[in-house]
Amino acid sequence: MKRLAVILLAITMISCNKEVEQLPNPFFEAWNTPYGVPPFESIKSYHYQPAFERAMSLHAEEIQAIVDSKEEPNFENTIAAMDRSGRMLSDVSNVFGMICAAETNEELQALEGELMPKLAAHSDAIVMNEALFARVKAVYDTRFSCDLEADQIRLTEKTYDDFVRSGALLDSDKKARLMQINEELSALSVRFGSNVLAENNNFVMYQTDKDVATLPTSVRDAAKEKAKELGEDDKYAFTLHKPSLIPFLTFSPNRAAREEIYRAYINRCNNNNEYDNKQIIKDMTRLRTEKAHLLGYKSYAEYAISEQMAATPKAVYNLLDEVWAPAVERAKEELSEMEVMFKNDFTEDGYKFESWDWWYYAERVRQQKYSLNEDVVRSYFSLDNTRQGIFNLANRLFGITFRPVSVPVYHNEVSAYEVLDKDESHLGILYFDFHPRAGKGQGAWCGYFREQRYEADGSRTAPVVSIVCNFTRPTESTPSLLTLDEVTTLFHEFGHALHFLFTNVRYNGLIGVEGDFVELPSQIMENWALTPEMLNTYATHYRTGEIIREQFVKRIENSALFNQGFNTTELIASALSDLDIHSLTEVKELDVDGFEYNALYEKRGMISQIEPRYHYTYFAHIFSGGYSAGYYFYIWAEVLDKDAFAAFCETGDLFDRRTAEALRREILSKGGERDGMSLYRAFRGKDPDKTAMLKARGLWKEPVVDSTEVTKELSISEMLKMKKLNN
Repeated sequence: MKRLAVILLAITMISCNKEVEQLPNPFFEAWNTPYGVPPFESIKSYHYQPAFERAMSLHAEEIQAIVDSKEEPNFENTIAAMDRSGRMLSDVSNVFGMICAAETNEELQALEGELMPKLAAHSDAIVMNEALFARVKAVYDTRFSCDLEADQIRLTEKTYDDFVRSGALLDSDKKARLMQINEELSALSVRFGSNVLAENNNFVMYQTDKDVATLPTSVRDAAKEKAKELGEDDKYAFTLHKPSLIPFLTFSPNRAAREEIYRAYINRCNNNNEYDNKQIIKDMTRLRTEKAHLLGYKSYAEYAISEQMAATPKAVYNLLDEVWAPAVERAKEELSEMEVMFKNDFTEDGYKFESWDWWYYAERVRQQKYSLNEDVVRSYFSLDNTRQGIFNLANRLFGITFRPVSVPVYHNEVSAYEVLDKDESHLGILYFDFHPRAGKGQGAWCGYFREQRYEADGSRTAPVVSIVCNFTRPTESTPSLLTLDEVTTLFHEFGHALHFLFTNVRYNGLIGVEGDFVELPSQIMENWALTPEMLNTYATHYRTGEIIREQFVKRIENSALFNQGFNTTELIASALSDLDIHSLTEVKELDVDGFEYNALYEKRGMISQIEPRYHYTYFAHIFSGGYSAGYYFYIWAEVLDKDAFAAFCETGDLFDRRTAEALRREILSKGGERDGMSLYRAFRGKDPDKTAMLKARGLWKEPVVDSTEVTKELSISEMLKMKKLNN
């Protein structure tokens, strides 16, 4: 009933749009804030609806002015004018989107459901405007004879392609159907994400003092504080948020409790209740497939990947299949090691190692093989020290610095820094939002409240960037302590932030890069995180201040390939699931669970003790996060990032400033001024080689050399030498 009341309130607000329009609205005036950041303390939920309405109206007027121009179409009055349009809409959308992801509530969720279809319709009205497309096509057709610069040609081509991919060449009936599909998909996507958020927050498992007696102190303290927050002072609360879930699975010897919480996690939105996502998945898959057919593609995967580096689903499958087989074999080896321990614990017949056992026994194997206790290791990775270590790394590589600043924030836990370039000029503002909340989505991400842009007078407006995570909160006795996975996650998101901060392009339409290239700037930063050279600069014990001991550094180094079979298998499994469902050429009756199971376990031989990283029903990346037919991006970009990091290794100095400057100049600052492969070649001087990625995951096998072939080659070589001498 409460949710219904909120929805009715939102509808009432929308119907009273004219009254709200007259109220003071921070989006209707210039932001008189430090560095022009959003005035969060002044922005209320009821401001968004009128702000979007006005922004869309202004944008429509700007587009109509381009269409009505009596001048012959040229780059400046058509392509550049479009690129400059919609400034207010961009500002409102950026703030609204970031807040809905990091600090939402039922009112905002209801509003999001109302707004997304309207925004989709607004966008479609532009790209399907025949008169506007005629002007765009006129510039596109003459782009090589108009003395345009390289970035202007690139923007013209991207603009034209965007129109075509959005249905500009369709007849009126097909355009109308495509617009309807886009509106429906927008609404379904919002519902999918809202359901996942609800399921994340609805589960709590309480434990007693006896239940948690053997858990590490930091895990108990965090669970105790969560229980107090929920009004259960004498208990310990565990939730489906990763900082609570994973430590419990890792350290609790209570197998039944592990099963309970893990089943709750993997069955999210698959419980046949009001938050069940199966029908939404069926509808979205059907609509996406129909959309692809309208646009001339066999499948949605073919449509989505055609504009990526990979270009075709076949190229993606080739990479995934190459990694899949050795990953599963490695996972089987890891399982065999753990089953020895499991059988010692459960000697009776009838017990089988299950997926909820993996983290617990993997941790025991790690302690046995590498003497690497995660709880001890975490004591060297306080959140504050890790963040400072990242700042120091950025300074060594690029010469930039970070200064705490007092600016408006959207939550009292958020901190902010001014980023200064090597010449101490203002580069941007960077927010950090680290801990789980009821209104925050799962996982970690980096986005912006304002992208980098150039004004009419030629001045550059700096970006306002935000890193959002879900790390364990500090307790009364300990600061926030990170696992090794969380450490690399922070390095990863910081890489995205650097990409946003360094981007320096004059046209907004050239800020974005291909989806399978976008993870290169983030993933390359992970490579530094756990190197001995880096650990010695920031990994200090949170109580004693002692630099991490050499023995721990060695153990971390030696365990680099530990559990990689599992990690790779669950990652590739989700990438394959995503590609499989979006490669359907026809969608009639789709059994969501059965389709996924058959594709992974029956067809590809995935072992039952591993679940894919995401099951369809909570796979937010692909159903509400913009990665549809694109979860492969991570492994594709890993080929790039490992090969790019090798460029630093080859210098003999992991912090080589010249290589870092080349990385910034050729990749991080260029946005989408050129295609991803061209950017990569400009930095590396060659095509990427996947050998480094396979080695990093422990999947590389040295090619077997036939000695007779070597003899033949040497003989031919000698013969050529002899011939040369005789001549």
